[in-house]
Amino acid sequence: MKRRLFLILAGGIAGFAAALAAVYGIAGLTGNAAENAACRPAVELASKIAPLATGEVAAVNVAKSPLTIPDLTFEDAAGKPVKLDNWRGRTVLLNLWATWCVPCRKEMPALDALQAKLGSPDFQVVAINIDTRDAEKPKAFLKEIGVSRLAYFTDRSAKVFQDLKSIGRAFGMPTTLLIDRQGCEIGSIAGPAEWASPDAIKLIEAALGK
Repeated sequence: MKRRLFLILAGGIAGFAAALAAVYGIAGLTGNAAENAACRPAVELASKIAPLATGEVAAVNVAKSPLTIPDLTFEDAAGKPVKLDNWRGRTVLLNLWATWCVPCRKEMPALDALQAKLGSPDFQVVAINIDTRDAEKPKAFLKEIGVSRLAYFTDRSAKVFQDLKSIGRAFGMPTTLLIDRQGCEIGSIAGPAEWASPDAIKLIEAALGK
């Protein structure tokens, strides 16, 4: 009798657990489906421009599955909070850099030149400095090398790096992501690239539909 009661109770608990799993599983799938639907066009675009990831931008990894980039929070030159979502509706080349990163320092003039050439209501280079100590050092460095087209953004907590690391998109410096108008990944690169090169220009213009 006791054994039979035990089996009945065990079966009931198992059934309840399965029901919960089904409910939460369906909810999870629903969330993934919504994200997939929003970012599927970015993956399709990535597939189209993949042949252009060559030469100076051969290291760009085009998106193969839908990925929404977190709504990163950082600051502008005046110290006011800024969110990545501020650029919704515009394609963004998001770059994380620091003055202690030698490849980053070498890359900044090219990013500046890219912004000068293609910057528009449809496209912007958003370069975020993640130096955590001297707040004036990055500004002085950019002024010294003549970078003037890039808007200055900073995150002295380096949380933007950790947020991207949490989704597998930041392993070192510099880190750069090409993001579509809906905030979805088109491509990413770990390391520097010559962003002012003809190869890079062709890649970005293709992402803009030009």
